[in-house]
Amino acid sequence: MPDLIIVGTDGSPAANAAAAWAVDDAARRGCPVRFVSVIDRWAYSAVKFPTGAGDPLTQQAERALAEAEAIARKRRPDVEVSLEIAEGLPARILREKADEASAVVVGGTGVGGFAGAVLGSVASHVAGHAPGPVVVVRPGWEKAAEREEIVLGVDGSPECEPAMAYAFGEARLRGARIRAVYAWRLPILPLVPEIGYDPEEAREAEHRILSSALEPWRNRYPDVEVTEEAVLAHPVDALTAAAAGAALLVVGSHGRGALGSLVLGSVSRAVLHHAYCPVAVVRPRPSSG
Repeated sequence: MPDLIIVGTDGSPAANAAAAWAVDDAARRGCPVRFVSVIDRWAYSAVKFPTGAGDPLTQQAERALAEAEAIARKRRPDVEVSLEIAEGLPARILREKADEASAVVVGGTGVGGFAGAVLGSVASHVAGHAPGPVVVVRPGWEKAAEREEIVLGVDGSPECEPAMAYAFGEARLRGARIRAVYAWRLPILPLVPEIGYDPEEAREAEHRILSSALEPWRNRYPDVEVTEEAVLAHPVDALTAAAAGAALLVVGSHGRGALGSLVLGSVSRAVLHHAYCPVAVVRPRPSSG
């Protein structure tokens, strides 16, 4: 997989926030950034408009790319930057380009080429379908980050492994600590009251699930500080509360357990809407074999 970060940009404040986040991450990784602006002529019923360098949508895309490049040059002049204009549906184009990159970064809202692309359209679609990490960034993310901490949603499933790999890798690059959050719920046993249930025993069992899931990653990244939180709560509530003031929230796209049976559209979608910090949704990549 190429070590390249792709950033969808349309000149909106959210896209520019994503550009700033991406070049910072690229500087840590020592990798290039490619800014991509997508012209969606159908969104404007503009298929009959002139095409080429002089048409308004192309000019708009060029302005968006120039803004993103200016942010990168000012913020991280040593990061290699390339620019690309593509035509089509923004969500589809960015989803397809995920195969070319180690991560895709998008803003949480958009205008222009991503017209009407509030969270729930472009960002949500890319996060829900693109392989690998998709990072969604809101304007003001730097001010919201009060501590150098990465919150990691853990559900104990194999599908969570890519998210754990990304979170630990980011933590090492940043010199940040990880707060691993595992949300669990009490079982509902109204129809079988004769079955005994010890809440404290259940709490200890859930802690063991979290510790077991983290153990191989602690061994692989002994330099990363990790705190564990197995909390009795809905996963969305637990994750958004833990992520308040954090530098990054990392979740998987689906799984089992507390976060599981909740694909993007539930937990992941909800934290994308409610978390103020950047959110990385990490889907497994297709196996090469």
